[in-house]
This record gives sequence, structure tokens and C-alpha cells, in this order.
Amino acid sequence: MNTTRLNITLPTSISNDITRYSKELHQKKSHIIASALDMYFDYIDLKEAEKRLELNEPTFTLDEVKKDLGL
Repeated sequence: MNTTRLNITLPTSISNDITRYSKELHQKKSHIIASALDMYFDYIDLKEAEKRLELNEPTFTLDEVKKDLGL
């Protein structure tokens, strides 16, 4: 996996939580943060999908997508 170094500013309470979980789980802080972001992005994806359903945006079956892409 490729990685990118980031310099971010977090509230002290969140930084303390990351440090505590890192020690408890014996994992790097970067792993804790990346895992949390992955879960959050999954949550955002779900909320976007729910929003699209509420707006009655068109949906497509897998077969329709494959056909459209020539697969």
C-alpha cells in the first residue's frame, strides 16, 4: 500500500484517545487513524446512498452496468 505523510491538527482529547488506543491495541497511531477514516468513509457512502434513494435517482442492475460497459 502506498502511503502519504500528512501533518494534521487535532483536538487534544482526540489525540489522547488515539494515543491510548494505540497503546491498548499495540498498533501504530497511523493505523488507528486510517482505520477510523475507512469506517467513516463507509458511513458517508451509506448516507449518500440513502440520500440518492430518497431522491428517487435511477438505479441500475449489475447486468445493466456490465452491458453498458461492454463486459
